[in-house]
Amino acid sequence: MQIFYSTEIKGNICRLDKAESRHCLRVLRLAAGSRIKVVDGSGNLYEGFISNPDLLGCEITVTDVIRNFEQRKYRLHIAISPLKNAERFEWFIEKCVEIGIDEITPLICRNTEKPGIKPDRINNIIVSAMKQSIKAYRPKLNKSVDFSDFIIFTLPGLKMISTCLNSIDKSKIDQIYTRGQDATILIGPEGDFTEDEVDEAILGGYKPVHLGTSRLRTETAGIAACHSIYFINQ
Repeated sequence: MQIFYSTEIKGNICRLDKAESRHCLRVLRLAAGSRIKVVDGSGNLYEGFISNPDLLGCEITVTDVIRNFEQRKYRLHIAISPLKNAERFEWFIEKCVEIGIDEITPLICRNTEKPGIKPDRINNIIVSAMKQSIKAYRPKLNKSVDFSDFIIFTLPGLKMISTCLNSIDKSKIDQIYTRGQDATILIGPEGDFTEDEVDEAILGGYKPVHLGTSRLRTETAGIAACHSIYFINQ
């Protein structure tokens, strides 16, 4: 059954936006009476049938709803440096949404080569990955933040900074993270965090961690960190 995204739900009627309506009716060639599912980004999974196949706003009559669909017992926030290659950063976004993440903050570090991102494009990727992986909660994409500003934020749960620096004593994530615990993980740029940044983070309450013996690209490290938290919670 096809899955769509909509935040326009009143009573038992769900209305798709123009882009979702065209994809539903023109691309997939669904018609009146076709059964579909809809997620709203707030934890609800709706099931119903197309009752008004309008290309400008296809309407679905809802017949069933699951509240808090597959809600996790923990929240994961990854703050990660944007990349010079935008496609790699977008790949990180897609895969982490599929695995399970709640919040993403582009982190501007001293070694960040290209700080700019395309929020509209990334939010479209987030919605697409939600639908593909049947997620009812929409991860939040925050505005870009400078490293020094981010680490003074008050954040819940365990705070970690992933680094390859040999001069820093590091733990494995599973040595310090407890199942069900909220977590924030910092992932640096291709040149890694500087020693000053790591020291600054430690003073801010962050625990240094490593992701294994291999040197990982930034986007791979972000996915590895996300999956580590996911795996511990299974």
